[in-house]
Amino acid sequence: MGGSYGGAREEDRGARPGRALAEVIGIFLKLGVIGFGGPAAHTAMMRDELVRRRGWVSDERFVDLMGATNLIPGPNSTELAIHLGHERARWRGLIAAGVCFILPAFAIVLALAWAYTRYGRTPAAEGLLYGIKPVVVAIVVWALAGLLKTAVKGRLTGLVAAAALAAYLLGVDELLVLAAGGLLVMAVRTGESWLPRGGAPALFLPLLGDPRFPDPTGGQLTQLFLNFLKIGSVLYGSGYVLLAFLEGDFVERLGWITGDQLLDAISIGQVTPGPVFTTATFIGYVVAGLPGAVLATVGIFAPSFVFVGLLTRVVDRIRDRAWSSAFLDGVNATALALMAGVTIELAGEAFVDPLTVGLAVLALLLQWRTKLNTAWFIAVAAVIGLARVLIMQ
Repeated sequence: MGGSYGGAREEDRGARPGRALAEVIGIFLKLGVIGFGGPAAHTAMMRDELVRRRGWVSDERFVDLMGATNLIPGPNSTELAIHLGHERARWRGLIAAGVCFILPAFAIVLALAWAYTRYGRTPAAEGLLYGIKPVVVAIVVWALAGLLKTAVKGRLTGLVAAAALAAYLLGVDELLVLAAGGLLVMAVRTGESWLPRGGAPALFLPLLGDPRFPDPTGGQLTQLFLNFLKIGSVLYGSGYVLLAFLEGDFVERLGWITGDQLLDAISIGQVTPGPVFTTATFIGYVVAGLPGAVLATVGIFAPSFVFVGLLTRVVDRIRDRAWSSAFLDGVNATALALMAGVTIELAGEAFVDPLTVGLAVLALLLQWRTKLNTAWFIAVAAVIGLARVLIMQ
């Protein structure tokens, strides 16, 4: 793809591959450390770092990659990181971005899992999150404002986005909302019979049915790995969907962990930076120590690298065809609406007093008037939250 739509700038693409790879490693390690707040926050931070500050990709390209990750199973923000690494440093960047984004969370969750198994509890994180959550909301709101004109290209996509936001807030399944948004825009734009007999194009349909398989005959580590590999291969949706998969496999069917341990694992995944899917690291450690943690993490994330590797070959072709380009426009507008819905829910948890509201307003003003790295906002907010806990003790 040419012009401003393409990935990295022409003077950067392909030039000094060693330098490009080093940049990918450094940036995604940093994002993995400061990436509190879940996928919506991760997406906002990636846009701030790679579109607004560094110009690796245009907003249009960023939105297309964001929309494309919603078409495949797995953790969306991690897959977006993998895509962006490929844009900058091709296949080495694809691997480096994903690994570096996951690695800090893996290390932190591993340490917390060790503390959990040794002491029977996890360190409190309320003070840390008190300061970080409202700032994360402000970062996401600013990203949404910047992406609005790119994702919502006219009245049709605007109406689809508004309907998608309403549907999400009413509790409609995220994948259903996403598919409906894409198909509706495609139907209106093309005005022709593009559906094959039997339904929508198979490319955009999720895997349906019960993904469980009978217990393998190998050892516990093999079974642990295969279970997480299965989850990473078929899971669409939010952390609540992940909770259902984990409960069905590890609490009910295998009986390896208790319901309370599962809730603790989900909590650790939520309060640590980086991908929520590092919940797998915690469960793997509780079940089988360090080997279990490593195999569980590799199992749940490996499919994302494969899916993105395949998707990089078709994203540009999707944009080149009228019907699939219209579908992608619908998906992009809907994905932005889903991101807004998550932000509204997060704001309800984050804004608990005047100080948290003030932190969010200050973060918005700084993003508007300066080009400061949002990592500083996260760091200062964390210090303020911890200081509040110490003062109140």
